[in-house]
Amino acid sequence: ETGLVTSATPTVVNVGYRFTNYWVISAGTNRLLVDLGWPGTLGLLRAQLSRMDVPTAELRYALAPHYHIDHAGLGQELKLAQIPLLIIDLQLPWVGEMQRWTKPADDYLPILTGDAVIVDAAEAGRRLRHIDIPATVLPTRGHSDDSVSVVPDDGRVFTGDLPIPDFVEPGSADQVAASWRDIVAAGGREVYPAHGPIRPIRPIP
Repeated sequence: ETGLVTSATPTVVNVGYRFTNYWVISAGTNRLLVDLGWPGTLGLLRAQLSRMDVPTAELRYALAPHYHIDHAGLGQELKLAQIPLLIIDLQLPWVGEMQRWTKPADDYLPILTGDAVIVDAAEAGRRLRHIDIPATVLPTRGHSDDSVSVVPDDGRVFTGDLPIPDFVEPGSADQVAASWRDIVAAGGREVYPAHGPIRPIRPIP
C-alpha cells in the first residue's frame, strides 16, 4: 500500500508498485528516491509520484540499495529525466552486470555511469545532509555484495532486500547479522524494506 507513512521531518512516502516499495524521503523540496523501479515502467513511477504529490523535478538523487532489476531497472531512464543517479563506489562492478539478467521484453536501458554521481558511502551521507536529509549510508552485505542501506538520523532504515537474520542461508548468516549490527549502531530502529511492511528492528544477537 502506498501513502504517507510518517508525519515527522523528513517525510517519507511509498510510491511503489508491482509488490516493491519505492521510498521518497523529503525535506521540503529536497527529495531522495530509494529503490528505482522496474525497467520500462517510468510512466508508472511518474504516475505514482504525481499521485503522492512528489514533483519529479524535486528529486535531487535516486539511489539503488543494490543493482537488481526490480530495484535499479530505471536508473538510466531517471538520469535521462535529469534525476542524478547516486552510485556508491562499491556498487560499480554490479551496475553493468544487471543487464545479463534482463530480456528484450523488459525494455531495459543499460545504465551508463559516466554522468552518474559516484561516491563512497561516507560522501553519499554528506551529500544527503547537504540537501537537509540527515542520514548515513552503510554497506550492508548479505542479500548481495553491493547492498547498501540508508539510515536517517531519526532511526528509520531503508534496507532494500537485506534479509532478517532468521531467514538467511547458513553461509551468509554472519554477514547479515554484522550488517544489522552496523545499522543498529548507526541508530536504526525501524525498517522500511523494499518488500513487505514497515517493521521494528528486532534484537540482533
